Amino acid sequence: MKEVLRKQKFKIMMYILLFSQALTGKAQFARQTISLNDNWSFRKTKDSTAKEWMVVKLPHTWNATDMQLSKDFYQGEGTYKREFIFGPEYKDKRLFLRFEGVGQVATVYVNGQLIGTHKGAYGAFCLDITYAVKLGIPNTILVKADNTARKDVIPVNHFLFGIYGGIYRPVSLIVTNKLNISTTDYASPGIYISQKNVSAGSADISVAVKIENKEKLSQDIQLKTIVYDRAGRAVLEKSTFEKIGTQGRQQVTQELQLEKPHLWDGLNDPYLYKVHTQIIRGNKVMDEVVQPLGLRKFEIIPGKGFFLNGRAYAMHGVSRHQDRWQYGSALSNDQHQQDLDIIKEMGATTIRFAHYQQAEYMYAACDSMGFVSWAEIPFVNKYTGEEGDNARQQLTELILQNYNHPSIYVWGLHNEVYGKTPADFPAVLTRELNDMAKLEDPYRYTASVSGYGEMERPTNLNTDIQGMNRYYGWYEGKIGDLEDWAHGLETKYPDNKVILAEYGADGNVFQQQEASALGDTYDYTLPFYPETYETKTHEIQWPVIARHPYIAASYVWNMFDFATPMWNRGSMPARNMKGLVTFDRKLKKDAFYWYKANWSKEPVLYLTERRNALRKNEITNVTVYSNSGRPSLYLNGKKIAALPVQGSNDVQFIFKDLHLKKGDNKIKTVVLNQGKMLTDTMVWTLK
Repeated sequence: MKEVLRKQKFKIMMYILLFSQALTGKAQFARQTISLNDNWSFRKTKDSTAKEWMVVKLPHTWNATDMQLSKDFYQGEGTYKREFIFGPEYKDKRLFLRFEGVGQVATVYVNGQLIGTHKGAYGAFCLDITYAVKLGIPNTILVKADNTARKDVIPVNHFLFGIYGGIYRPVSLIVTNKLNISTTDYASPGIYISQKNVSAGSADISVAVKIENKEKLSQDIQLKTIVYDRAGRAVLEKSTFEKIGTQGRQQVTQELQLEKPHLWDGLNDPYLYKVHTQIIRGNKVMDEVVQPLGLRKFEIIPGKGFFLNGRAYAMHGVSRHQDRWQYGSALSNDQHQQDLDIIKEMGATTIRFAHYQQAEYMYAACDSMGFVSWAEIPFVNKYTGEEGDNARQQLTELILQNYNHPSIYVWGLHNEVYGKTPADFPAVLTRELNDMAKLEDPYRYTASVSGYGEMERPTNLNTDIQGMNRYYGWYEGKIGDLEDWAHGLETKYPDNKVILAEYGADGNVFQQQEASALGDTYDYTLPFYPETYETKTHEIQWPVIARHPYIAASYVWNMFDFATPMWNRGSMPARNMKGLVTFDRKLKKDAFYWYKANWSKEPVLYLTERRNALRKNEITNVTVYSNSGRPSLYLNGKKIAALPVQGSNDVQFIFKDLHLKKGDNKIKTVVLNQGKMLTDTMVWTLK
């Protein structure tokens, strides 16, 4: 298994490397991408206790622990600096600094000269530093980062999640010739691949290329696009001859058609082509960019669900925040990959990357692993009326930087932002964002999300898809009320595209309560968040979702526990515990195995309530999850004669009215799966 994961990780890394720089021998030196992640000096600018510089390696955040413990975290400015010597080989080259993410407002200087600023913690930005660099001597790069919540930058507060400060994603130096594919069009790849009329018979492909010419005169070039299959064979090629002037960025579009394409089919077959686009002058490749191409057709049919390439595709979804215990948001690619591997193990097919643009590695990995993904901007929770320009900027960055990822099916425009009328700021801005998204990318869906269950809310119905967050049994009503909600919508609004964007309940693994004592509603203001209540919520609600194809996709909130620095709930400060896996990724909760039993193709046999080991009731039930048939149960070595009762669906088996003895009780379950005996055990202690 480890060898399989190692090969999978290597494959993803190779895709990212290929997409970030040209690899053909002829174009090897046309563009260079050089990591600048080492040897940075850092200090908190306004922290009187941090006068000395410390050496750090990127990615780095100064909130790796304090933001995860309480609301008393460092919010303010941090300063980073490093030196770099540009030798004579950089003469007559263009030089760019590309930051994948800085939290949240960045100001960049080279040799004391202001190069640029960027507002927004989650999108990349790329700055031309050519004119500020001095060859042959050390050049000082200085970056000021500030994670103070601001009224004009989304998100406008730290409430739903914390805005980690720092250069928490990689930084690179991009070196090109003076004739190059743009790097500064919102830090995008500079080429935009659209696909239309995709079927097993053929696919129409459009490649738009943005070119910059910093030579003194216009240049005659050959623009060549080559599509390679997975085996490295060229299957399609298009060349055009262009004259590129010196006045402004210029766009050239090439139209191609691929016969009998190998389609990208999600987790079933995430097949990727590679598109190489080259600028050739004379016989020399002046620049080259490589991007992924996965040919697919997404469609949501109201009342029937989600379709991929014309076939129904189960959208078993989870949401993912990017932070981790004691690392904050400054994660390595290995840690990103571990998250994806855990999600894949559970059997999920789709991921909502909430509530902001996440690491480039994640979208590339979804392409190659086959996850259908939802990408969104952090227009969430509250509004000030001053953040419109920044929301438009961040949406443009999200779309252009990720335009070519085939795994993305929808752009998310807002989450739980409300106005009282359709003329209020949130509704007006959402309509503007929707128009922008359709202009930049008319080939994908848009979505907005409400925390209320009514379709008639004034901020709703401004996007292609209406998402709704429903926490029945936790923030309102009873767990089973999800059934009436789904039935009511599909009866009243049969033609609407609807997604259950969030659902679930908190579960503190350090707090337990016997399932028999649980009701079907909970007061979340209490300091006690038993894991068993989270489990019960999912046991009841997933079968409801499965019965309603009207819900085109659903997303468990959340895959992992995450930091909420302004909260103090469930006896765990600064933590949202609705995850199926703990914040440190070390413990998978019972609800994780519930979904694995329902979604995964791997055999699952699992005893629930294993952490609820100290028992009060002598007579009790034991629940087993099995997707491999009806299990047997043994109590203290004796087989239980009574057959289990079916639970809420066909993977839940309940052995009723077992009699525990005083002291330790060993519980064992077994099932025969394709000739192999599966076993799970646990110990309960009766006081």
